[in-house]
Amino acid sequence: MMRDSSTTDRILAVDLDGSLIRGDMIYECLWSAMALDWKAPFIAARSLSRGIPALKRRLAELGPVDVTTLPYDPEVIARIEAWRAEGGRTALVTASDQMLADQVADHLGLFDEVHGTTPDRNLKGEAKAALMAERFGDHFTYIGDSTADLACWKVSGAAITVGATAKFRAQVDGINADVTHISPPEAPLWPILKAMRPHQWLKNLLVFMPIIADHSFSALTFFQGLLAFIAFGLVASAGYLLNDLLDLGPDRAHARKRFRPLASGRLPVPLGTAMVPVLLIAGHLVALTLGWAFVGVIALYFCITMSYSLFLKRKPIIDICVLAGLYTIRIIGGGVATGIDLSIWILAFSIFLFFSLAAVKRLAELVHMRDSGRVAAAGRGYSVEDLPLTMQMATASGFVSVLVLALYLNAPDIQARYSAPVLLWGVCVLLLYWVSKAVLVASRGEMHDDPLVYAVTNRTSLICILIMAALGAGAMLL
Repeated sequence: MMRDSSTTDRILAVDLDGSLIRGDMIYECLWSAMALDWKAPFIAARSLSRGIPALKRRLAELGPVDVTTLPYDPEVIARIEAWRAEGGRTALVTASDQMLADQVADHLGLFDEVHGTTPDRNLKGEAKAALMAERFGDHFTYIGDSTADLACWKVSGAAITVGATAKFRAQVDGINADVTHISPPEAPLWPILKAMRPHQWLKNLLVFMPIIADHSFSALTFFQGLLAFIAFGLVASAGYLLNDLLDLGPDRAHARKRFRPLASGRLPVPLGTAMVPVLLIAGHLVALTLGWAFVGVIALYFCITMSYSLFLKRKPIIDICVLAGLYTIRIIGGGVATGIDLSIWILAFSIFLFFSLAAVKRLAELVHMRDSGRVAAAGRGYSVEDLPLTMQMATASGFVSVLVLALYLNAPDIQARYSAPVLLWGVCVLLLYWVSKAVLVASRGEMHDDPLVYAVTNRTSLICILIMAALGAGAMLL
């Protein structure tokens, strides 16, 4: 249906994926569905026999998305609002499912028309261009972001690109005489690095614990430990990305986590999805240089990480046990990589200490939840009523780890390894203080979401760690 020129001149057609939002709704639905049921992608895939539109609808049904927290592009929103303020009409025209498009439009209240993919029509590329040409003539302005939108810009009166590279801008300039470029693309390197959480690689220093405990200080063991450190880092980063993809909804509802690269849209969800297998393969290739036994440890680590991200993190207490186990696996990996046999004392100490740290992490989340007036944690199996028990678990497990360390240091064969073993008792005292302080800080709501960040940024914590390291070195060298 053709409209008169006074109407068609005032139509602003807006794309959804990559334009109105910094993301892609099919990926949003995919990860939302997987967060609810890891089998969801396989269930949705059955609808492919009926075509892409059927797949989009099935994913939208299996993976509901909270459209109120999506990473909308503020510059695009401002363009739409300014257009409407001048009396112009607007339309949301997207390849995403019609049901999702309606939800976005209802939330924003900025569109006079909404056109999306229906079970009998995939509204993308030429199909989208044909629809707009039929409804709006050739005097509409179209906001888009990808090569699929080139067909639309060929028939539009004016073009607006979102986040386009210089090369893509030139391509659009060549097919439309009236082009405006907004929201220049951000270099992806920093969001990628931030999403990989390189600061979390500090946990991988645990692979060197068997070397330190066994006093096996040689160039070979250090190099083996370094390779193990890198392998764990790459695979762990794949796990962090996977966890963030599954937690897109809860993270966007969180006061601080909503600024994470994937949740905020600074790192596109499709790119984040592609990075998971790349990092995973790279980590296993590095692990292969240390032998198949270490590859097995790395594979086990990732399997547990994936199980945690998919469903174990929603199981109270089990989630804390798994987090503690992931720390301990790093120590086991260090022993396998270097061929050093692990003492039962080291394993017992690590399990209790890291259970305490994992409980502190949950404690911090529960205190934040209580202070923000929420009753239950999004995507978790805890409520504010669990706060006292979580605090007790963190404290008791931390104190037991100190007890295990004291018994370990009192063993005759261990004392014989050190020239000044009496200094190691100072480590016990400081660790007792450090655990107590961490629980206190968390209970006051002053703990970072990740206790590791607190450990390496809090001044008191850093002083304790440095003194404990100095005492350990002094016990060996004096």
